[in-house]
Amino acid sequence: MDLTLPARLRALLDILENGLVERRQSVRLCLLAALAGEHTLLVGPPGTAKSELARRLHTAFRDARYFERLLTRFSVPEELFGPLSIKALEDDRYERHTVGFLPDASIAFIDEVFKANSAILNALLTLLNEREFDNGSGRQACPLISVIGATNEVPEDEVGEAFFDRFLVRLPIAAVSAEGFGALLEAGNVRDWQAPGPDLSLDGADFARLAIRAGAITVSADVVAVLAELRQHFATLPFAVSDRRWVKIVWLLRVAAASDGRDAVATWDLLLLPWLTAPDAARQAQVADWLAARLGVREAFSPARLTRVVEAFEGQLQAELQANDLDYDESGRLKFSSVELAEEIGDAKGGASATRMLYQRRRRYGATHIAARVRQIDDLLARIAGYADEIATQCADLAVFARSSLWLNDALTARAEITLATTAAAIDQLAERARIARAGFLALPRLELDSGREPDPVAHDELAA
Repeated sequence: MDLTLPARLRALLDILENGLVERRQSVRLCLLAALAGEHTLLVGPPGTAKSELARRLHTAFRDARYFERLLTRFSVPEELFGPLSIKALEDDRYERHTVGFLPDASIAFIDEVFKANSAILNALLTLLNEREFDNGSGRQACPLISVIGATNEVPEDEVGEAFFDRFLVRLPIAAVSAEGFGALLEAGNVRDWQAPGPDLSLDGADFARLAIRAGAITVSADVVAVLAELRQHFATLPFAVSDRRWVKIVWLLRVAAASDGRDAVATWDLLLLPWLTAPDAARQAQVADWLAARLGVREAFSPARLTRVVEAFEGQLQAELQANDLDYDESGRLKFSSVELAEEIGDAKGGASATRMLYQRRRRYGATHIAARVRQIDDLLARIAGYADEIATQCADLAVFARSSLWLNDALTARAEITLATTAAAIDQLAERARIARAGFLALPRLELDSGREPDPVAHDELAA
């Protein structure tokens, strides 16, 4: 029975990951980059399975030619692009024999890629970006699918930065953790890794169908808004993301959605952005922090914003509970007092016995005023309930996405899940505070009605919306 593309990719990934300890995400992002026609840079020390990852990736593509080279500062163009053609030189042409070299490869692994001189890097720029190689007086089309580069560090010179930008995916690779060390030793005994068979490997027709599907993938306004917000956020960070890279990022997200069998880029696909935007592990962590706090939580119901609203009602309630008012008699006139206090305060001139207005009456409120307050809090509680329902929906959606996505794993989604759960708890607490404030307004001291008339002139004041 023929498998769907997502099913084939899932089986293919299981084979490629077999025996590679703590390299699951690296394998997946390398394959996703290749499916999108992009390149991956692995940044890390020697001995961390970078070359093994590249060799396995090439087996995912049927009849793909593989090229691998370690560069040094003494490397010459012939090592990458092939020797000069003696026959062509006899005919006054400067051409290379490229068969078996990088211009002839589908998948390539270039170790210590930034150690090459500027002449090699400049030639690689065109090859990686345009899939063409300047050979003699003409340009040679290249069958290149993806290049995996490896380096210990990224130089900061102009040519190096331009070349660095050609790698859409940047993956820091670290040594296996203490928790995975035992599995690493066990995997070291496995020598019988089998490449995927032709029933799973991908060919040109698969690429063509995937490209058509990716072109039809929808990118929603919500996703675009998050990308625009992140782009603005990058203006405050010490690195830039070029317009060309943004275009490539969206294409890779479309490919991710299409290969998952979806019709649109999901919000959770954006969890891939740290590796697509930031240049190193430290700044990728910053982007991950931003995404974890932002995805699935609209600004309208962020806890910080809701807290300010609830605090405003709480403050208003306290102000009204503590408010005093002028005291009125039964005819609606202010009450006055002439109590003798001379002896108590030692007032020899008798000033304490002067007529005074009383300010000791606690302010009372009419039904209209209290109803207005309660109605406003009821509206707030309804909005909070809607936000809580939306957060619950987002949590359920993320759980489903995490189980079905080929490209994300539990480690990627865990922080977003924690943020959603924390937001849900904060919203519940704010709802409880709003209910307490509502009860407080209902318990405000009420006016005593006299023949249906509310004598207190402040009784009809209402809170502005």
